Amino acid sequence: MTRKIIRTDHAPAPVGPYNQAIAASGQIVFVAGQIPLDPQSNAIVGEDVTAQTQQVMANLKAILEAAEATFQDVVKTTVFLADMNDFAAMNAVYSQYFDEATAPARACVEISRLPKDVLVEVECIAVISG
Repeated sequence: MTRKIIRTDHAPAPVGPYNQAIAASGQIVFVAGQIPLDPQSNAIVGEDVTAQTQQVMANLKAILEAAEATFQDVVKTTVFLADMNDFAAMNAVYSQYFDEATAPARACVEISRLPKDVLVEVECIAVISG
């Protein structure tokens, strides 16, 4: 198995011992959970889950592009919410990136606390043709 580290300046830099993404065998891309950080300032973007989800999805898009993948290549996402009452607002933004016919499998869970006390975090797995 080959392992390639994926990095881009168009998404926030890791703040610990992890990478933005890892491509395994050139086809499977594991993207680390993204929170709503602006990649230039490292400041949290947005005070509500809608604005925060928009930034999270922009960060995911940048990392996928660095791996030569798109949202159409995503096969699985996991969404972490600080409050499940924010599901509808998060889903309204999320659905702009995936249509029902090609949407990935997804899990969505409420978690007691997210890094930097943000409202949403999303991770994904993509499969690209090698």
